[in-house]
Amino acid sequence: MQGSSRANYPGGRTEPPAAEMGLFKRLLARLGWSKKAVSVLVVGLDNSGKTTIINRLKPKKAQAAEIAPTVGFQVDEFSKSNLKFTVFDMSGAGRYRNLWEQYFRDAQAVIFVVDTADKLRMCVAKDELDYMLGSEELRPVPILFFANKSDIPTSMTAADCATSLKLDAIQDRPWQIVPSNALTGAGVEDGVDWLCEYMAKS
Repeated sequence: MQGSSRANYPGGRTEPPAAEMGLFKRLLARLGWSKKAVSVLVVGLDNSGKTTIINRLKPKKAQAAEIAPTVGFQVDEFSKSNLKFTVFDMSGAGRYRNLWEQYFRDAQAVIFVVDTADKLRMCVAKDELDYMLGSEELRPVPILFFANKSDIPTSMTAADCATSLKLDAIQDRPWQIVPSNALTGAGVEDGVDWLCEYMAKS
């Protein structure tokens, strides 16, 4: 009779005890073989390019050919370095923006996408940002700003965008602003690399 190839643990269990599993996961994490889960809230006004940016971060085989405006919110996942991101893509339409705060408490990072070609609504974007920063629900987490649509000749530069949003006044959390073009993917990887570097150290 051939012996079983399955390991036997105390008590007749065929699965390792929870304590051993926890130790195993910590060992994998130290070796860089286990991915750290990160919950990211992605916000910005409607038509700023949030969903297109998220689509760019997925593996090519998982990227959608056409992007539809987000209604309410949708959840996506992608991995980068040793991090596994769960992103909550929130609609930027006025009637849905009150949903953002329901996800403040669980966010470990925020990606705020700004349409730099939409100068008329820059003040609206600032109002939404100020509300977020003043919320007790949203603890001081890193914020990555994408100054999107930077390819349009009449768009604001990332520096001008930072000035309009008064980003220099943010002193209680790390932030970075990166010019991007969601359609081509320019700048997207650079921004997420910054976020990954910060999250890996925290």
